Amino acid sequence: MESTGVKGGLAIGALSAVPYLAALIAMNLFGFSADKRRERRWHLVIPSLMGAVGFSMAASFAGSTPLALVSLSIAAAGVLTCAPLFWSLPTAFLGGTAAAAGLAAINSVGNLAGFVSPYMIGALKDATGSTAIPMYVLALSLVIGAAAVLTTKKNIVNR
Repeated sequence: MESTGVKGGLAIGALSAVPYLAALIAMNLFGFSADKRRERRWHLVIPSLMGAVGFSMAASFAGSTPLALVSLSIAAAGVLTCAPLFWSLPTAFLGGTAAAAGLAAINSVGNLAGFVSPYMIGALKDATGSTAIPMYVLALSLVIGAAAVLTTKKNIVNR
């Protein structure tokens, strides 16, 4: 943030909290709405697409602190809202030992992604010299995930 004119640790720390506050609000609103409407798929797809839009906007507005902060707030609200909403899907159609194996597989892949992703982002940044390409890759992965969620049958997961 210092490269865009924000000086001082307190100011940087306060601005860094803004996306997480946006995520806190979005998580509660989407979670409450999903429970109230008993609808899971679109309540996961919309935040995922919000995250994709936020990352794409952040890549475009990297030089402007206010626009980048709004963009990253949208991205954080979308991405961080996806996690709790996601976990309602596999438990809706998996039961017994299949649920245990499925949840273990999901956790394994998720942990692997959490390990590999920072290296992939760094490699893309080093290869292209830009932070925009990794942001677009993250946005694309969110769009692919949203499309995958839409392939689930609504009558199975919307309970």
